[in-house]
Amino acid sequence: MFQLNSVLREIKNCQHCIDSLPYGTRPVLQAKNTAKILIVGQAPGIKVHKTGIPWNDRSGDKLRYWMNVSSNQFYDANRIAIVPMGFCYPGRAINGGDNPPKRECAPKWHLKLLTHLKNVSLTLLVGKYAQSYYLDKYKFRNMSETVKSWRLLSPKIIPTPHPSWRNTHWLKKNPWFEQELVPELRRLIQQNL
Repeated sequence: MFQLNSVLREIKNCQHCIDSLPYGTRPVLQAKNTAKILIVGQAPGIKVHKTGIPWNDRSGDKLRYWMNVSSNQFYDANRIAIVPMGFCYPGRAINGGDNPPKRECAPKWHLKLLTHLKNVSLTLLVGKYAQSYYLDKYKFRNMSETVKSWRLLSPKIIPTPHPSWRNTHWLKKNPWFEQELVPELRRLIQQNL
């Protein structure tokens, strides 16, 4: 545990991208070496940046709904590790959404961190950035194709769209996600909690 705490401290003190982050650095994550579930998301939004609590927004509410877990379960780092592709809020994009996660973050920190999470038996890859980074060898065409191929990856990995309101149209267009994948996700979550 000491080594993991050391890595977490390094990440929390990281200033690598400070000059390119409009609100400065505030890495947001949670991890303990007992966690059996790993959530790899995109990057914190502005609300998460302000509070320092991962997934502390509407997207987090929807993700917890998909997982069928309480806030207490979700924020229990002994059970669930939360490691975004970019640990800091990347700022607002011109199109009104957030900028993509900083590209430097995952290569700099993920392997160093995940080496200490040896008990993880289920990984949720939430959104296209996490899926592209971790499923590169599968070469799915896009996020939709990746999520549609979830059975090939289950039970160790479950890809999901990002639970942002921006994906409301995608969810309406793909009712199979909530009808087929979400029940299996909930079953796997309960099995691994």
